[in-house]
This record gives sequence, C-alpha cells and structure tokens, in this order.
Amino acid sequence: MAKTLIIDLAAGRQTPFLRGILTRSLQAAGLSFEDAFNTASSIRQLLADKTEISTSDLRALVIQKLEESHGETTVRRYQNPTHTPATILVERSNMQSIPFSRGELRRSLECCGLTEEGATEIVAKIYDYLVSIGTKRISSRELGLLTHRYLRRELSAAAAKRYLVWTDYHHGNRPLLILIGGTPGCGKSTMATELATRLDIVRTQSTDMLREVMRMMLPNRLLPILHTSSFDAWKALPAPTESLTDRDGLLTDGYLTQVELLSVAGEAVLQRALKERVSLILEGVHMHPSFLNSIPKEDNAIVVPIMLCVTDKDLLRQRFKGRGQQAPNRRAKRYLDNFDAIWRLQTFLTTEAKRADFNIITNDNKEEALSHIMGAIISALAKDFSGTPEEVFT
Repeated sequence: MAKTLIIDLAAGRQTPFLRGILTRSLQAAGLSFEDAFNTASSIRQLLADKTEISTSDLRALVIQKLEESHGETTVRRYQNPTHTPATILVERSNMQSIPFSRGELRRSLECCGLTEEGATEIVAKIYDYLVSIGTKRISSRELGLLTHRYLRRELSAAAAKRYLVWTDYHHGNRPLLILIGGTPGCGKSTMATELATRLDIVRTQSTDMLREVMRMMLPNRLLPILHTSSFDAWKALPAPTESLTDRDGLLTDGYLTQVELLSVAGEAVLQRALKERVSLILEGVHMHPSFLNSIPKEDNAIVVPIMLCVTDKDLLRQRFKGRGQQAPNRRAKRYLDNFDAIWRLQTFLTTEAKRADFNIITNDNKEEALSHIMGAIISALAKDFSGTPEEVFT
C-alpha cells in the first residue's frame, strides 16, 4: 500500500506519512507509547484512501482525534508540547557516558532490516520500560541485551539474530563491499545514497564517473565506444560480423566491451578499498558479475552483489519522464527513445546476475527494495557468525 504524502505548502516539500513519527510527536505531548501508537494507527487508517494531505489538515485531523479520545488538556499539550523526555545515560566500554539516543538505536535496528515504523515501535517500548523502572544509567552491554530480548519477544528469533549479526559486524573491522548493478532508471544511485547514509559508509563510487574520467583521457576519435551509452555501445563496434538483425547479440557485445574497458578502473577502486580496509559502495550499469573476479578469494571482506531491476515497464518510463522534469541534463528523451534497448539490456543483466548468484532486487518500491537489500547484507554477514548475545555484548 502506497504511503500518503504530507504536503508542506509553506516549505514547498512533501514527505510520506509515517506512523512512527506521529507516535513520537504524541509521546512528546505526554501520551504513553501505547496511547500514542494507537492514536497514530487510527490516523493512518483514516488516511488509507488518501494519496496526499496538507500539514495543516493532518494537524487538524490529529487534534480532532485527540479531542474525541483524550480531551482538551491533551490537545493543548499537543499544540504546545512541554513534556521533557527523561534522560537516561548509557555507559560505554570506554567508561564514557552519553545520553540514550532513540534515533541512534532506531537506525541500528533499521540496519537489521526493520522498517522505520517497526524500529520506532521497538525503541519506544524499550525506552518506556526503562523509564517505568526508574532507570537513570545503563551500560551499553545491558542495553544491547535488552534490545535483543525485546526483538525476540515482540518480533521473532530471526529478527533478534539479525540484530546480533549487525552488532557483531559493527564492532569488527571487516570491510563491506556493496556492488550495485542495473540499467538506467532502476534507482542505483538513489539506493547507494540511502545505503551510505544508513550504514555510515563514506566511500561510494559510480562506474559512470569512472567512465567520465576515462573519456577525458581517451577522446572520442581514439576510443569511440567509450563515448556512447551502455545500451547503444554496439554502434561503435568495428564492423560487426553478426547480422544486424541479431539485436540482442549486438546489444550485449557493445555493453560487454564497455564493461571490459571499465574493469581496470573498477578493479583499482575495489583494490584500494581492500588495501585500506574501508567499506565501499560501487554502483553503475557496468557492474557486471565479472567484477567479482577482481576480489581476492582469501580476503575477509564481506561482498554483497546486487542487481536492481524494475519489473513494471510503465513505472520505468515514468521514472525517465520524472528525470526530464527534475534534471533535464540527464537526457530523459534519449532514454525514452531507446527504451526497448534498455529493457532488453535489463533482461540480459538479470540473466547474468542469476547465473552468478547475485541478489536480484526488484525496485518497483524504494522502501521495499531497501528492506530487501538490508536483508541481503545481513544474510552475507551471518554466513560466518556463530556468536551468542553474551559474547556479542561484552
């Protein structure tokens, strides 16, 4: 189900309605988590058939709901929140103490594959429990064990294990290499940005940028195939011997020739990350399964290869049209004019990815795709994991 968009007319922006965010706002007005969550859930039900709502209309709807269920006093607190959350100090292993951060814990749970709303609910329950028993200080070890228990009780043993796996990786120093391939329009750069933010990965690289650098060094007259798009690179091949009616063969020959040209630069980026022991996201249309051959098998890096695809033709066309409206220099018309070639290239890439055991992720919905990618990352981390809660939270 698509989320309702909240339109902020004053700021000129729109954001999806998230039950977790409204829950936190209601808690700031003094409601318990259960009351805040139930009220936010009822608001979400009322918005189920709406594609958008203005911030003022949403606020009026929340006030109406609070008047019906909690009365004028609660409404005034919501309009003028003065409730100050209790401060709980978390003692780290280095003997430093920092205030308990719901946002930090929520982000770590999102790294385990939980949605923002699901993570918010778990964090709120943990915080409410600590407040209810009068906790002023808690060690990071105790907080980790408590979070693990809540995940196991409220969700599942699998969710709790994913949290252990992520925490264990986060405490280590193994580099994480995420390789994201896919045709134009499938959301590679958007997903790379989202993952870099969520996983706190500071190094990202696109094969498009590598190609631009190579174009500066090797002009069109010397290497024309480098100066074409991946879906029509075949046009720059020297006198193809295949019949021009073999469209798929020509398409893949041109694409693979570009991949081979970029493989040296891509391998250099990967080897640099491995040498410096830093995590990296490498994305681009040229992220062919052959890139895996450049990663030493004996290295202990965690490699997560992903091939993004869009299964809805109309959706992919719409994304190209959206590019034209938001950034005309991205040549949306050129993509639309070559849509058939791009679609055939996607078929080739997904077939190659299946053979190489890549994680093939459908990106028709960004939030769902992101959740699947996080699941793939945790699965890769879990392959060598055998720790217990007591061992992880030392």
